[in-house]
Amino acid sequence: MSIPLIAIVGRPNVGKSTFFNRLLSQRHSIVDSEEGITRDRIYGETEWCAHTLRFIDTGGYIPEDFDTFNVAVRKQAQEAVSEADLVLFMVNGKEPPTGSDKVLAQFIRECGKPYLLLVNKCDGLKNDNQINQYYEFGLKNPMPLSALNGRYTGDILDAIIKKLKVKKNLSSNEHNNSLRLAIVGMPNVGKSSLTNSLIKKERTIVTPIAGTTRDAIDVYVRWHGNDITLVDTAGLRKLAKIKDRVEYYSTVRTKNAIESSHVVLVLIDAEKGFGKQDKTIIDQVIKKGKGLVLCVNKWDLIKKNTQTMKETNDQIRMQFKSLDHYPIIYVSALSTKRIHKVLEEAWKVYKRGKEFLSTKKLNRVIKKIIEKNPPIAVQGRNIKIKFAAHVSCEPSVIAFYLNHPKLIGRSYKRYLENQLRLNFQLNGIPFKLSFRKK
Repeated sequence: MSIPLIAIVGRPNVGKSTFFNRLLSQRHSIVDSEEGITRDRIYGETEWCAHTLRFIDTGGYIPEDFDTFNVAVRKQAQEAVSEADLVLFMVNGKEPPTGSDKVLAQFIRECGKPYLLLVNKCDGLKNDNQINQYYEFGLKNPMPLSALNGRYTGDILDAIIKKLKVKKNLSSNEHNNSLRLAIVGMPNVGKSSLTNSLIKKERTIVTPIAGTTRDAIDVYVRWHGNDITLVDTAGLRKLAKIKDRVEYYSTVRTKNAIESSHVVLVLIDAEKGFGKQDKTIIDQVIKKGKGLVLCVNKWDLIKKNTQTMKETNDQIRMQFKSLDHYPIIYVSALSTKRIHKVLEEAWKVYKRGKEFLSTKKLNRVIKKIIEKNPPIAVQGRNIKIKFAAHVSCEPSVIAFYLNHPKLIGRSYKRYLENQLRLNFQLNGIPFKLSFRKK
């Protein structure tokens, strides 16, 4: 067996995300007292007794509710069960079995997958007898659990390994060398639609309602023999407009997704155009030193002629001069037009971001740049740049060693950056110039 996949299912607010976060030892899924926070399938890995296990956190399963979100969440949970090697069916031990629990128990029996029945909220020894009320389901050996304080977590992990008969030690480096591509943008620009189009199936929930996606959701794809992790994120709005705590948590998750990615795809809505919030998002990405591709979505909805794309390019670059150095692509997630460009451009930027510039070639170019326009003397002191080196990738840092590093002016720093971009293939890569005493 490759890395086993374990789905956690149950009705809303029984503690699935709390347990998922405990297993991963991090706050991966958003947890709140409000029902229905988790909507999409969220994946995460952990190690137990030298075995790697992959878990899926799912949304709360409500059998007979036909609300737009509940239907989609139910479908996501069903797909998680169908692809899992084992199912963790979680119930709330502090409450008697509900109609939803009974429907889910029947679903677990019929799916034919190995399962464990977990009775959560058994927070102390005196609460362990809460499992007795769930024998009526006819599911074998219900196990007590406290996701909040971790009671019996180790026993459950042992039971998983025993149930799946995992004998071989497994390594978790399956995706260590893959491109991690975060898809970010304002609410309702089509991030989830683009993710689904790229993998050619409905992996994340899509509705016309802004704020549908709440967590940062990892999706693994294989592209031309390369591993790519797509990270679908929640929409980023101005902080002043965020009044709901769940949306605040979503924003934090999105910023963490940017931080942990190699390349960020910033999506903008072709109909709404390039605005201040789009510029703010791009600024965040560049400051983090991440590779960047700007993607204009919903291009199929624009009336066009042969010059429309060039004119839009010019307009965007005029509003934000830094985008001269980053690729801009035009796609339609709905019609899948030109979406092959997304992974092509992202992979090019990823490969560029991992390459060190040759010190010999870099200094040869720097010499010509300085001869063309040497730094001006400041306070009667001549500034002499002695050599340069590309000292770091991801984020990319080029260090200049000189006699008076503090006297280099801002305009000359911009000149050096522009000249380096002209002489080296650095499209899509933000880099920092570091001036050091030599």
